[in-house]
Amino acid sequence: MFCKVMAGGIHGITSFLAQVEVDSTQAMPGFDMVGMLGSEVREAKERVRVALKNSGFQLPPRRITVNISPADIRKEGSAYDLPIAIGILVSMEKVEESVLEDTLFIGELGLDGEIKPVKGILPIMMMAKEQGIKRCILPKENALEGAVISGVKIVGVSSFLETLGYLAEDRGRADDMIPPTVLNITSLFEEKDGEKIPDFADIKGQEMVKRAAVIAAAGFHHLLITGTPGAGKTMIAKRIPSILPPLSVEESLEVSKIYSVSGLLKEGRPLITKRPFLHPHHTISRQALAGGGRIPRPGILSLSHRGILFLDELPEFGRENIEVLRQPLEDKEVQIARNYGSVTYPADIMLVAAMNPCPCGFYPDRERCKCTEAEIRKYRSRISGPIYDRIDICVEAQAVELSQLQQESMGQSSRELKEQVMRARRVQEKRYKDSPYFFNADLETKDIGKYCPLGEEERKFMEQVFYALNLSARAYHRTLKVARTIADLADSEEINKEHLTEAVCYRGFEV
Repeated sequence: MFCKVMAGGIHGITSFLAQVEVDSTQAMPGFDMVGMLGSEVREAKERVRVALKNSGFQLPPRRITVNISPADIRKEGSAYDLPIAIGILVSMEKVEESVLEDTLFIGELGLDGEIKPVKGILPIMMMAKEQGIKRCILPKENALEGAVISGVKIVGVSSFLETLGYLAEDRGRADDMIPPTVLNITSLFEEKDGEKIPDFADIKGQEMVKRAAVIAAAGFHHLLITGTPGAGKTMIAKRIPSILPPLSVEESLEVSKIYSVSGLLKEGRPLITKRPFLHPHHTISRQALAGGGRIPRPGILSLSHRGILFLDELPEFGRENIEVLRQPLEDKEVQIARNYGSVTYPADIMLVAAMNPCPCGFYPDRERCKCTEAEIRKYRSRISGPIYDRIDICVEAQAVELSQLQQESMGQSSRELKEQVMRARRVQEKRYKDSPYFFNADLETKDIGKYCPLGEEERKFMEQVFYALNLSARAYHRTLKVARTIADLADSEEINKEHLTEAVCYRGFEV
């Protein structure tokens, strides 16, 4: 007998619906699987065979052929175990074929028949809803993640026998046996995860750096902080998450898809509701930073999507690793090519970096700095001009005076600074309501004239700046976007000369 079972697969962070076609005939006994299968899928043959035996089903001496279509997309992972097992029993007429109607099956089978969780449930459920699938049967541990997408009945099962018992009942009584999993997404955004973010009130002095951090957070601009050791660069960077605007539901789903295919969603937290903040060590490899591997997986860049990637001691990452950032900072995505195809991962990040001005950290104080000019040039050359060009805001953290450290009054708190950021964020929400943009930093070159118009005086000023500072076209446009954010923070609809002047001060001409 021949049958088709609906399943789901992952390609990058996009998903596709797959058909597991099973044919069982009276012929030379065998078990063949085809359909451009990865090693994990090919191994499903033995997992399914033993799981069926330990669940009370002995495979008869028949010819079983399994094809997973579409055949031109490589299938990876263990999520095809359950649909293969169901398809075999239907083809053997042990299970009614009617149970397959409008139903998608996902799950890895243990040798004892246990159904284990798999990666990538969220994007598969999105695709299932688009394709009109009415019911999804998946591992119990993945049920909450699947329930994030409303409009599809999510049934979480823990064993193969439990699945068969559920399918044996008619659909009305089956829901009494295993109630569908439901989820209130709004409640996830209201829950506190218990993680305490440091407060800007702890920072004494460094008002200029705080101002730069507020501008960066308000417009989602890249930020580079330079300064001597102990000036507070890392302290400030680690407090920026406390003033970032919250994730919207749309942004949350984007980020959660990446964590879903990476298998990094926490148990009981099927949705990422806070902007990511990743702080990798400088010994990280290029592959871990950008993503890749034999089976491509998202790297730190993509896991930081819609959040902050903080690179402390930036030059220590090495020039080759830093150059990996070039294309993602410009295109907001990472493309990974392999022999059997390419995948694209989103990487719309806010880069926050910190560095010293020289190897010892004390330049230009020649009483303390013993670095030669050649050593300083070599140190700074680890960060190329094109990387500097892609950073919107460069600011220097001056050494903090003792009088500032000893003052009892606290600086502005994160709550106060976040109010400024949220005011600018609301302006941007209104401005970009019918556009693909979220923040000012998202603006593409073709729309800068529309959203960042300049008056005659401001146009002449920027013309002088362009030639005097020898700006590139990219640096010119990034300066306008920063000025747009500064104007938003000042509740100004127009970009004035004072906003442009401040934006120009943040260009990293000599770092």
